[in-house]
Amino acid sequence: MSQYFNDTENQPNTEREQALLSRLAPFIQYAKQQCAYYAQSLSDIEACNITSRAQLATLPLIRKSALINLQQHNPPFAGLNSSKAKVDRIFQSPGPINDPESCSDDWWRLGQAFHAAGFRAGDTVQNCLSYHLTPGGFILDSGARACGCTVIPAGPGQTAQQLDVIENLKPQGYCGTPSFLKILLDKAKTDNRDVSSIQKALVTGEAYLPLLRAEFKAAGIIALQAYATADVGLIGYESDPHDGLIIAEDIIVEIVRPGTNELVIAGEVGEVVITSFNQDYPLIRFATGDLSALLPGISVCGRTNMRIKGWMGRADQTTKVKGMFVHPEQIEKIRQTQGQINKARLVVTQQNHNDHMSLLCEVDTSAMTDVQSTSLCAEISQSLKNVTNLNGSVQLVASGSLQDDGKVIDDQRST
Repeated sequence: MSQYFNDTENQPNTEREQALLSRLAPFIQYAKQQCAYYAQSLSDIEACNITSRAQLATLPLIRKSALINLQQHNPPFAGLNSSKAKVDRIFQSPGPINDPESCSDDWWRLGQAFHAAGFRAGDTVQNCLSYHLTPGGFILDSGARACGCTVIPAGPGQTAQQLDVIENLKPQGYCGTPSFLKILLDKAKTDNRDVSSIQKALVTGEAYLPLLRAEFKAAGIIALQAYATADVGLIGYESDPHDGLIIAEDIIVEIVRPGTNELVIAGEVGEVVITSFNQDYPLIRFATGDLSALLPGISVCGRTNMRIKGWMGRADQTTKVKGMFVHPEQIEKIRQTQGQINKARLVVTQQNHNDHMSLLCEVDTSAMTDVQSTSLCAEISQSLKNVTNLNGSVQLVASGSLQDDGKVIDDQRST
């Protein structure tokens, strides 16, 4: 069997990029014709002009955080679904956010993640993600079956019964959260249960720490991770030797500064934005709310698509200060009022039970006098008050001194 699930996984990156960009214009035109949301939001856009990443970046974002309100006003999917779509299931994730599914083969595109994790036709997989209301169980179920695997729809919980199933059916693989796999292994060790049949795993749904990876390896299990969402399906996946997450085929990934539409430079942490060529549920510049960063080069496994570091936190850093919400978009607005600010970060602390804001601004102060620096601080301070309706201090810091970790608001108050 081929080393790759798709023939395109090891194609030259230039060919992949050309193929993806050639699909943009007709796909956008299709979305405008078939989806009520895009008919309105892209009404002034000539689809034929969107043929490059630079032109794609001019289109508005759809933020996942906005779906709750959009769907309440236009249920169930805010008009993002195609009028031609056959929706077989409707899920409801926390929020609530409604997500559609079509039962066509590998609709969520997880097959390549399972294949990269070593799953092959004839394997039996114990699927321990929930099948209840949220789509996680079905997402993994369809991907495993796309590899020719037999799925045990176990869901989470009921640890003793799960171990009974493993001893009885002897599945070769596990899929679910890494924390639940650890629970199963710990319980098996305590109760002297045989779970040695499981030698491979695809984990998802939460942070996957190196210590846990090493623990699984010591137990004879090679566990690789997949990054997927209920809206998009597969975004990225690991291969052995897990050097970052390889972007899934058939999607375009951008990384933008949180709270903005502005692309970050390669390597800088920002929000993951997806364009997914799903004709049932077109998502054009969908801002997931997750943080990550691009990695240089390609994977040593031979797959040539771009890679990201993995999940690095949430982009929605909205916080409440003195009873008022402060949003990353507001900090970006302040930055834009002063062309001298390269990067800004709002640090929120608490002193004597009182909230305090300090806006750190990266500027080139080498050619500025003390008077100019004082004047600039005063201008920025006034902008901070005008935009947030809150008082705060301003500190000018040297260019490059703020970490490239995607933080726009750093809430340091103890909870």
